[in-house]
Amino acid sequence: MIFIVTMKDIKKFEIINQLINNQITGYQAADILGLTHVHISRLKHKVLAHGLNSLLRVTKPSVRKTPETILQQIADLYKNTYYDFNIMHFKDMLLKNHRIKLSYETIRKTLINYQLHQPIKKKIIHRQRRRMSKAGMLLQMDSSQHQWLPTVDKMWWLTAIIDDATNEVPFAKFYPSDGVFNNMEVIRQTIKNKGIFYALYVDKASHFNTTRYGGLHVNVSPEQEDTNIERALKELNIHLILANSPQAKGRVERLFRVFQDRLVKELRLYGISDYASANRYLQKKFIADYNKRFAHCEGVESVWTVLPANINLDLVFCKKYERKVNFDNTIKFQGSNIQIPPSKYRLSFAKCVVEVCLLADDRVYILYKGDVIHTTRLSITDKEYKHNKAVETLLGQREYQNA
Repeated sequence: MIFIVTMKDIKKFEIINQLINNQITGYQAADILGLTHVHISRLKHKVLAHGLNSLLRVTKPSVRKTPETILQQIADLYKNTYYDFNIMHFKDMLLKNHRIKLSYETIRKTLINYQLHQPIKKKIIHRQRRRMSKAGMLLQMDSSQHQWLPTVDKMWWLTAIIDDATNEVPFAKFYPSDGVFNNMEVIRQTIKNKGIFYALYVDKASHFNTTRYGGLHVNVSPEQEDTNIERALKELNIHLILANSPQAKGRVERLFRVFQDRLVKELRLYGISDYASANRYLQKKFIADYNKRFAHCEGVESVWTVLPANINLDLVFCKKYERKVNFDNTIKFQGSNIQIPPSKYRLSFAKCVVEVCLLADDRVYILYKGDVIHTTRLSITDKEYKHNKAVETLLGQREYQNA
């Protein structure tokens, strides 16, 4: 049996002893200790019978105390398996993989007691911009180049999009480069998964916005042409907002911090060593777990709108070019001569201006006044085509600096 002795107990014992030795009266003892005369009489009889122990509280082990075997199991799991996880991530994995449900503080103190965690000084938390009031009003999008898989030497890009109001991630994917078609795919899949949103918040990378810092063209043509992504978003009536600094799009920047922490460690934990498998895990498992853990959609009004049935996303998320049809009803595109056959619109398109849509998988749509008049596919053996692909791959590997 364990007793707890406090200074208050010692003082009470001394006063009761003075009462027993007739040094003070019962009423004086009651005034000193702030107790009633009747209770002082009870304490006097307890001390006479059992001494100091009668005034002390007995400590009993809590029925809610975590068993030492569980604490040892937690320490062993962290040391051998989850050694690179932060405490909150480790807490989630304990519940998910081992059915151990404990508070954050219990796990933290356990790791400290087993010398597996060193407390660090808390960072200063700065005030954040207020969230949008409705889901689908503003989405933030960015790409992060990182060593996501230690077994792959080349650093890949993770392109992700996040809802500013709810923290929900509609779509994300790994890519070997940060190019136009890759960013288009993320926006397109977001629309397929959730619908059309109001505005997209991005940085000033060249695939989002054409920026000229000087030279002849700045004075000659102050109005810059839209990039293919700008044009695609305008066709869907989605506003493009350009951030002036990384801090301005803090939601997606913090998202990548979480991904670089949790996602990298889970890929290591489950033995994923190639990006095809990493994308499957990311899209089928990790994003769903992330949204369940961090998104807060309940009670938030949504302004997502359903994609109209008459909109073909193939003709929106593509690279568009204008070409004038030759007298022999052909156009030259990417080094290939494309023959346009007669259609229900015209027998010959000679001297007509047509729109050429190039898709990521090298399919080509030729449009005349908004109607598709011919479809084909570029030949991968064409020299100009191969040259353009090589240039696009090279440019996609640039590291963009935000203005």
